[in-house]
Amino acid sequence: MKTNFGFIRVAAAVPELRVSDASFNAAKIIELMHAAEEKRAQVVCFPELCVSGYTCADLFFQQQLQEEVLKALSEIQMATLSVSCAVIVGAPLRFRNRLFNTAVVLQKGRIIGIVPKTFLPNHGEFYEKRWFASGKNLRGQSIVCNEQEVPFGRDLIFSTPSFSFGIEICEDLWAPLPPSTELCMAGAEIIFNPSASNELIGKHEYRLQLIEQQSARCHAGYVYSSAGMYESTTDLVFSGSAIIAENGKILDTSKRFSLDSQMIYSEIDVDRIRFERMHNSNFSMDALQQTYRKIEMLEQPLELKEIKRMVSAYPFVPPIEKREESCGEIFAIQTAGLAKRWQHTKAKSLIVGISGGLDSTLALLVCVRTADKLNFSRNSIIGVTMPGFGTTDRTYGNALNLMNSLGVTGLEISIKEACLQHFKDIGHDPNIHDVIFENTQARERTQILMDLANKYEGLVIGTGDLSELALGWATYNGDHMSMYGVNSGIPKTLVRYLVEYVAQSMEEKTKNILEDILNTPVSPELLPADEKGEIHQKTEDLVGPYELHDFFLYYFVRFGFSPQKILFLAQKAFTDKYTEVTIRKWLKVFLRRFYAQQFKRSCLPDGPKVGSINLSPRGDWRMPSDACFHWDDII
Repeated sequence: MKTNFGFIRVAAAVPELRVSDASFNAAKIIELMHAAEEKRAQVVCFPELCVSGYTCADLFFQQQLQEEVLKALSEIQMATLSVSCAVIVGAPLRFRNRLFNTAVVLQKGRIIGIVPKTFLPNHGEFYEKRWFASGKNLRGQSIVCNEQEVPFGRDLIFSTPSFSFGIEICEDLWAPLPPSTELCMAGAEIIFNPSASNELIGKHEYRLQLIEQQSARCHAGYVYSSAGMYESTTDLVFSGSAIIAENGKILDTSKRFSLDSQMIYSEIDVDRIRFERMHNSNFSMDALQQTYRKIEMLEQPLELKEIKRMVSAYPFVPPIEKREESCGEIFAIQTAGLAKRWQHTKAKSLIVGISGGLDSTLALLVCVRTADKLNFSRNSIIGVTMPGFGTTDRTYGNALNLMNSLGVTGLEISIKEACLQHFKDIGHDPNIHDVIFENTQARERTQILMDLANKYEGLVIGTGDLSELALGWATYNGDHMSMYGVNSGIPKTLVRYLVEYVAQSMEEKTKNILEDILNTPVSPELLPADEKGEIHQKTEDLVGPYELHDFFLYYFVRFGFSPQKILFLAQKAFTDKYTEVTIRKWLKVFLRRFYAQQFKRSCLPDGPKVGSINLSPRGDWRMPSDACFHWDDII
């Protein structure tokens, strides 16, 4: 069984440096190389031309400097015998009477490959073509370096059974077609970029955007290490910018303008990268015109007991700094979907069941926004509260008050007598509070809504959310059914977030109602209240915390992760809240229910996709209802 869960630990190092002092630079590189080994990094990347210094200018042509670079490389090469990580350093090397700006890859006392820079900047403050030749056409070559024949060219991909990586150098990233694009299409999963990018106003943010976007387009990890402050300041200033990214997300950055050597490290999730590529039909080698050489590396097994990278406990919930933008966009998607369906059907009303809970509250808010968008009267929204055997005064009052405060048409229809008649019809004892007792109420409510839709020429708006669909926490042909499910793409943790967001912008009366709804335990209220008249049937006591289930759902469906990896990530995300035993217990519940309840998802009503996950059988998720679950012994 894998113990690294698909994570590869990488490091980006920025050493103290002296321009044209290769011996000093080698010593500093070796220091940071050992620091990377202590952090158990599997690959560490140093800046462009870090062995000589990037700003040597015409000194690059000096034979003395070239020989000192080779000697320094030999020192670094020997030092790699004492570490397990692969090391990438930048050095000027001569090949066939031309000088090349190269990245040298070393491991266990050997130079295993050398990659020349492809795109040489020759504008503004840069004039690399004065010294270096482009490696654009160098494929299938080898170079003798320190009496060792080494693969040389831009066509190298370095590979172990666990991961593979390619290299581009500084300006290569800024080109219209970066080498990393083809490297990734050919199989490289991580890109390392030894760089020497000077600082200008606004350049750092642009650099971050480039790395984010390239890692996203290539479905790759990206490790960037740029020259530090000790380069020559004759005309330029360098900051020592180091960046680690994955699939469009920045994982870590260095402190710029540091006078000390520094190193950052993080983990790249190769499992995630492979999943993204497997699902992207455009990610194919068929489009490549070039072939690439695979350089086999020594395997470096890494047993991860913990990871440095942050794992959010709420992967569906946008960060607080993007709350306004994200929530506005979510409501816009829900509203646009419902508006189109409303206009297309020419329905005269919307029918929505209001329980006083979170889901029906969000559905009602979407209905109200849609009516406002279409300039329809809010009276055309018919909210129906249907008290039953488990309805409490709190939820009943909130349902009525919310409909009143939003100015919609409110109806109250008790389901008790109808359910008692039904129990009599089918010969069921109403004192037996079993699944028949519960589902009868759910189906009676749905029947009422459907019949009201006929009466008022309306659409029944579903209130069930994505989390309930994942767990099958809905009565088949009861609350499971509607004519349009506006919440079907919204998980429970996001439902709460959205209602909180709306509450902050409402007048005091409506805000207080929404805040009380937010503080009410999640419940279908299908069983009688307790002796104090409070909710007795609490959903999260029965199926587990929704925050855990949403976490499981995200990584299970979005990335296809194994239960062991999901458990590992959940322990990281909820380290101070749930024990491993608790997480394991509810993960088993999630998996069992997810498999067993697919038949409910196979016949879902229409509803808008909002985020990266949807369980519609017409969209993201196609699964046989007869699939087997057999992972109890694994987790």
